[in-house]
Order: sequence, then structure tokens, then C-alpha cells
Amino acid sequence: MIRAYHTLRFLPLLLFPLLSACNPFSEARPMMDEYVERVARVLEAEPRLSPLPTADQIPRRRDRVLEMPELELGMLDFLSLYGCELQHVVGEKNSVMGRVMQPLNRLRYELRFIHAARACIGEIDDKDLKDTLKKAIESKRKSLPIAVWNGTWGVEEIETLFTLAKGTYPVAAAGDPVSDLAREVSRLDVAVKKLVAGDLDVSLDFAGEVQQRWQAEYRAGQLINSANLLVTRLRDATRVIRSRLEDRPLCLNSKPNNQSDIVKGMFFSVYVEKVQPYLADVRRARDELMVPLGRLATLQQATMPDAFEGWYQRYLSMTGEGSLWRSLDIAMSMHTKAWQDLLGQCGLRPGA
Repeated sequence: MIRAYHTLRFLPLLLFPLLSACNPFSEARPMMDEYVERVARVLEAEPRLSPLPTADQIPRRRDRVLEMPELELGMLDFLSLYGCELQHVVGEKNSVMGRVMQPLNRLRYELRFIHAARACIGEIDDKDLKDTLKKAIESKRKSLPIAVWNGTWGVEEIETLFTLAKGTYPVAAAGDPVSDLAREVSRLDVAVKKLVAGDLDVSLDFAGEVQQRWQAEYRAGQLINSANLLVTRLRDATRVIRSRLEDRPLCLNSKPNNQSDIVKGMFFSVYVEKVQPYLADVRRARDELMVPLGRLATLQQATMPDAFEGWYQRYLSMTGEGSLWRSLDIAMSMHTKAWQDLLGQCGLRPGA
């Protein structure tokens, strides 16, 4: 009896995953597949699910990281002997740890070098040393955009943020899954914008924590997967509706009938109640997260490596010709228009 009691007690917990798995609307892929099939069913057509195109991973790190110019060794040795703060900064770079600096730390070093060299000029009288320092500062300023690029898009952590291995953006997610990421990326945008404009009095103390969060999150990759899915399945469903429109009318003389009642019911119970909220969630997360990430790249487009350009245009640009996000906007617009035309035949046009 005791054993039976415990079995019955935990039975709901055991059944919950099974029940969840049977609900096609709990995850994006089965929901969109089911949606296309239901559209086809109520319109008495054959559903055709197109193969999902493969999204591209963010370019490999070796293709993202740019080579950072170095000062001449003789100049570094010369500067390291002088007794101002710059001596300690150069000494840090010449240490064992300094030779393997991560990109963000290297960016911080470049900024410290410029600040220390400027302060050092005011402390010395030797003309040759001043000239050497001025050349060093100019060299560092010219190469700073490379350090900024490597310290943002060249870091390893961003690969996790954009990984495609974590499925799609969640359906009916609690709260706002991208709010913290979005806020931090926007803050990084402001810092990079200042650096690109020549304002070097920018604190990057917060940037390490931002990139640590990137390593623990994968929302950008999930959004790319979801956009890829939505574009494909919305096109599939639109094709079914357009085929029916070109074949025979759903209603004659704008008079509803039994089939139009079934179509209308499916439209509201599945598209309006299930699919549209997910579309809204994906677009909202796109605007919150992908837009500032795109801005982070756009601010540095002059420095962007060629191997990154195509991926940027596809996954970070919102309006470019080959933009995934532009394709999503178009697919949604065309799908809405198809529904309006279909239900309009029966005097049931949405919004009328």
C-alpha cells in the first residue's frame, strides 16, 4: 500500500513531461509546423513544410580578430627605462601575462598607455624623449579602432551568445529574457561610440561583467534560429492561403458558410492566440537585443574584417537586402495580407 501511495503521489510529475511533449504549442518548431498543417487542413489543401535553411554560425575567432600593430621593440625598451607611470604600463605589457592578454584587457592596456604617455610628456624636458612619446601616442591612437574591435567582436565570450546549438527563443517566456543583456549591450554601445569618436576618457570597468554574461547566455543565437523558422513557416502558410485564393473562393457574395466559420475559428484560436504572441515576442526581443548588437558592429564598420561583413549584413543588419530580420518583416506582412484577402471574401476581414 505504501509503495502504491508513493507511486500515485508522483504520477502527475512523471506524466507532466509527456503531456508537455504532446502540446505542439509549447515550443516554436512544433507550433509553426502545426500551424501550417492546420491552415492547410481547414482550406482542404496539402501541407508542404519547406526544409529549414541552415543559419550561419558567427565567423570563427581567427576570422574575427584583427592583428594588432606593435610599437618597435627599441621604442618600448626606451620607454620602459624612464621613471614615470608609463614605465609600469610598458612593464606590464612586457611581462609573461602581458604577452597573452585577452582582447578586452589589451584594449584597456592601449588606453592606459595613451593616458600614461600623455601624462609623462608633461613631466620631462628631454626633446628626443618627448618626440618618441608623441610618436608612440600617435601610433597607439591609429591602432585603437583595432583594439576596440577585438575587445568587442573578437572576444571568445560572444560565441556563446550567438551559438545556434540552444534551439529557438522560448514560447511564452516568463518575464523578459533579454532585458539585462539588452541594457548592458546598449551601455557598451555608448562606450564604443565615444571611443570611436576620439573620447578616450571612457571607463570599461563594466565590460568584463557584460562579456561574462555573454558566456552564460545564448539568446542572440536563439533569436536567429526563431527568425529563420518563422520566415520559412510563414511563407509556407502564405503559400497555402494564396493557392486557395487562386483556386476557388472561400465564400460567394461575401456570405459566410460552414467552412469559413471553421477557418475563422482556426484563425483566432491558433494564429491570433498562439502564433501572433510568439511573433510579437520575437520581434520585441529583436528590437531590444539584436538592434543594439547590430549598432555595436555598425559603429565599427570601418574596422570590420572582410570575413565578418557578410555575416553582419545577414544577421545584424535590420534593413539590408539580405537581412534575415528584413525577411521576417516581409514574411509577416505578406502573411497578414493573405489572411485579410481570404477572410475578406466572407466579409470577415480582420480589423474591418
